[in-house]
Amino acid sequence: MRRFVGELQQATTRDDLQRHVGWLRDQLDIDHLVYHSVSGAGQQYGILTYSEDWVQHYIDEGYARIDPVVQGCLRRFRPTDWKELDWSGRQARGFLGEAMAAGVGNQGFSVPIRGPGGQFALFTISSRTHDAQWDKFVNGASNEVLLAAHFLNQKAQEIVQGDQPAGEQPLSAREIDVLTLLALGMNRAQAADSLEISEHTLRSYVESARVKLGAINTTHAVARAVSGGLVLL
Repeated sequence: MRRFVGELQQATTRDDLQRHVGWLRDQLDIDHLVYHSVSGAGQQYGILTYSEDWVQHYIDEGYARIDPVVQGCLRRFRPTDWKELDWSGRQARGFLGEAMAAGVGNQGFSVPIRGPGGQFALFTISSRTHDAQWDKFVNGASNEVLLAAHFLNQKAQEIVQGDQPAGEQPLSAREIDVLTLLALGMNRAQAADSLEISEHTLRSYVESARVKLGAINTTHAVARAVSGGLVLL
């Protein structure tokens, strides 16, 4: 991990990041490693080891809408083993079958990352193995995976830093959290409880986000956040 972090600091291009990610995947002896980020302005950035065919199929089918990993981590603020997520629905089971056929793996561990300006990212490792072996691996490597996730996110954001249009008012990490929970159907009390803040504080975040988005009310702010890619559903 020291070597990965050290060499990561010298990266200046996406190709550099891709090479380092491939190296770390091989060192961890897993099948895949994925980093995907969406900025507050809706700009997407990815470094991943999945096959191009699977990535294109995922995009074409709009699987982010039903992917339990994406949808589950939007509601979570801590690293999550895929076994903790809800795969019971027919669409989720069908999606899992396609993902496994594409070599994604039946086991996974994802780190949700919320950055400044409403950025949301996922760092994911996955593998094809049985529960006992995966649990042992995660217990031993989770701290290193968490460290790698945040260092990679930091370096990726440095590389794309100049892409944001001048004069734009980005949403804060907490503002995007609030709008995400409201977009998922929570009322203000539920959202405040989930974020462990008061309703008064939550209303302040909503109002701040509304002004930045040029929205006339909360519903309009949520709609603009969704349509602008700030909130993934």
